[in-house]
Formats: sequence, C-alpha cells, structure tokens
Amino acid sequence: MLGLPATVANATSRVGVFAQSLSAVAGFRQEGFRDLEVALRILPVMLAASWLGAKLASSVDDEVFGRAFGAIMLLALPVILWNPRPRAGAPARPPLALPLQQLIYFAIGLYGGAIQAGVGIPLTLALVGVGRLDLVRASSVKVALTAATTAVALAQFVWVGKVVWLEGLILAVGMGLGGYVGSRVGARGGERLLRPALTVCVVLLAIRMLLGGGG
Repeated sequence: MLGLPATVANATSRVGVFAQSLSAVAGFRQEGFRDLEVALRILPVMLAASWLGAKLASSVDDEVFGRAFGAIMLLALPVILWNPRPRAGAPARPPLALPLQQLIYFAIGLYGGAIQAGVGIPLTLALVGVGRLDLVRASSVKVALTAATTAVALAQFVWVGKVVWLEGLILAVGMGLGGYVGSRVGARGGERLLRPALTVCVVLLAIRMLLGGGG
C-alpha cells in the first residue's frame, strides 16, 4: 500500500485477508466442502505460530522487517516451488505422521503471522503434499485456517496500533467479494482449474521475490 510504512501496510492488509478468507469459507461451504475437522486438527499449532509471528513482526522497525521479509521469502522458495503431485499410476500415499505435519504447519503459521504475503501457496502445497488432500479440499481447508490465523495476527497488530482502518476496510470489500466468487468458481472447476491457477501463483510469487517486490 503506497505511502504506508512496511510494518503498517503488512498489518493493514490483514483486514482484507481476513474478509477474503471468511467469504471464501462461506463460498466453499455453499459448494458442499465442509472439511472443518481437518482444519481443527491443524488449527491450534497454527494459531500459536501466527500469534508469535505477528508479535515478532510488530516489534521490529521497518528496515529490519524489510530485510527479514526478503530472507524469509528466500528460505521459503524451495517449499513454494516444490510440486507434491504424485506420479501417474502411483498408489495413494498416507499422510505424514501428525507430529511432522504439525512442525511443518507451525513453520507456515509463523511465516503467515509475520509476513502473510503468499502464505496460501505453501499452506496449500503442505495440505496436498503432507496431508494428502486433493487440491479442492486443500483449498477449502486453507481458507478456513487462514481466516482463523489472520484473526489472531490482526488482533495482535490492532493491539499495537499498526492497522489503518480506512485502507483496511476498502481492501476488505474488494478482497471479500473476490474470495467468495473465487471459492465457488474453484470448487466447481476442480483440480482442472485450480492446478494451473496455483502454478501461475507460484511463478508470479517467485518473480516478485526475485525482482525485490517485498511489501
């Protein structure tokens, strides 16, 4: 967001992300995707990680935050670019052991709480790759987790006075509408639509990072 310090823009964007995620949950539910029991198994560790990440992000100055953003994106790149799709004809693999899953989700939650930008991509890939969900179910669980973890991070940013509400509410209107429409289109289109869309998002995120488009 132009004119706002990096930490304030990061905090304010959570208003839009929360609205987007909440409306996407509603959209997926209307299309019959109600995998909340999966989200509830992951939620506690991600909530704790999100709060910790937001606390760390809100306590550093803009210069340090900007450097941390670049470093975390570089460290996250292998996870973002990893393709968990099994080979054709390969037998279905069981989910990884729950403690290992929780460790991966904690790392993603920590990143999401601190940075947020692009966190849906590694979270979706983790739900597919280590949770063994299909891409549509993974997307429905992702938005439920993102709504909850963003609420925790947003509360922390509000507490320390980092949120600019006018810009945040404008974002919420547009992103909320986009989340609802996108979830319903994605649920109906299935993997045939979501996999190319996810691939494009991975490529765009990688390009943005490599060109230095941080906050």
